[in-house]
Amino acid sequence: MISKDLRLYKPERKTMDYVADRSGYDSMVYRRCGRSGIKLPAISLGLWHNFGSVDPYATQRDILRFAFDNGITHFDLANNYGPVPGSAEENFGRMLATDFKTYRDEMIISTKAGYPMWPGPYGDWGSRKYLLASLDQSLRRMGLDYVDIFYSHRPDPETPIEETMSALDQAVRQGKALYVGISNYSAQQTRRAEAILRELGTPCLIHQPRYNLLDRWVEKDLLATLEEKGIGCIVFSPLAQGLLTDRYLNVIPSDSRIAKPHGFLKEKMLTPERMQALRSLNTLAGERGQTLAQMSLSWLLKDQRITSVLVGASSVAQLKDSLRAIRNLKFSEEELELIDRLSAPAML
Repeated sequence: MISKDLRLYKPERKTMDYVADRSGYDSMVYRRCGRSGIKLPAISLGLWHNFGSVDPYATQRDILRFAFDNGITHFDLANNYGPVPGSAEENFGRMLATDFKTYRDEMIISTKAGYPMWPGPYGDWGSRKYLLASLDQSLRRMGLDYVDIFYSHRPDPETPIEETMSALDQAVRQGKALYVGISNYSAQQTRRAEAILRELGTPCLIHQPRYNLLDRWVEKDLLATLEEKGIGCIVFSPLAQGLLTDRYLNVIPSDSRIAKPHGFLKEKMLTPERMQALRSLNTLAGERGQTLAQMSLSWLLKDQRITSVLVGASSVAQLKDSLRAIRNLKFSEEELELIDRLSAPAML
């Protein structure tokens, strides 16, 4: 069980003076990733947002230090994370060099390629040329010899899946990745990818799909496929890009994602029916002694097929709040039925 008070990061420490608090390992929950030798923390840190060149570097460092001090060993990136694309890897690489170099063997670092990264016909999708060139660029940005997990970020409708999977296999054989994974693949595509990788001798370690209380497409057949094939599952967008928090229960904050012109969330998504459903879910979370965000993370982790959930954080306080979710992962049948009923009008 996690201790009552999470270890507090001391921001007065200078960058070169950082010494990790290893006691965080005792409070974190670790789950085996499929049928592999790897365990991942129940909560992993995603650097999709808040770690780019436009974000305060000192805040990024505080978040990463707090994460590692509290047992988060897995840090998830992609080639295009920023903004600007590539800047999240660059910033993470700076912190690896100054703060975490001593702890590299205690960390799982993942990156991906599959979305647009550079101009021309070779900077997108799933060709061997793009994937391997992108991985080389990612390693340079982070100052690493290898990543622990390299993903195909999305299936390519034009490139043969055999080429994409053999590129992942090649990355492992070149010593540039220890494991490989896929993201945003359907159950059928996952079965095909897994079979190719198994034949090549590089098993598929993990799948990273979107999954949350309001978006449950993986429940149709993907989760069953992953369990059958012994593939781990790490969930992104567990809070539906912020919908499953208390930020949108009454008004739209001016600094929120939904108030910005770009991004997944749009103001039109906050229909009266959805807002009422979110308020009802928030009430239930309060009865459980949780925030809506914490209950949403706990709801995902109640399923042992979920290896880890990827959370973002714009502050230490936000990450601290997310970590408290692992204190209560149990739900009664009545609670689960009520969650299903309350969330139905809010489905995305």
